[in-house]
Amino acid sequence: MVRPEEQEDEPQEALDPAAERVRRKLVRFMAINLAILFAAVMAVVLAFVYKSLRSQPAPAAEETMLLPGDAKTATLDVPQGARVLSYSIDGMRVSLHVSLSDGKQEIRIYDLRNGQLAARYLIGD
Repeated sequence: MVRPEEQEDEPQEALDPAAERVRRKLVRFMAINLAILFAAVMAVVLAFVYKSLRSQPAPAAEETMLLPGDAKTATLDVPQGARVLSYSIDGMRVSLHVSLSDGKQEIRIYDLRNGQLAARYLIGD
């Protein structure tokens, strides 16, 4: 066995010229690839920093109802004798599931901006 002290004292043998050229090419290739990788990682990090600094919370789109005057209420046109079974609100639209006086059911969708009927879907027959 060779002791570590003895190994340090011995000079290393020089590589033959062909092996030395290959070693230099590999070192250069590794340096170029590491530089490219570092640049790519830095670009991604800078993009994240830029996006986090640039992105301000977007102001909520103000959707106002076009109701007469300053009124906060509106009347929706539901057929006489109809019962509202359920409702659902999504933004500026409301969906009513109604049972009509003749026993049929339908879904009515109203636009709250103007209080008008936007769509009507008959259920069943």
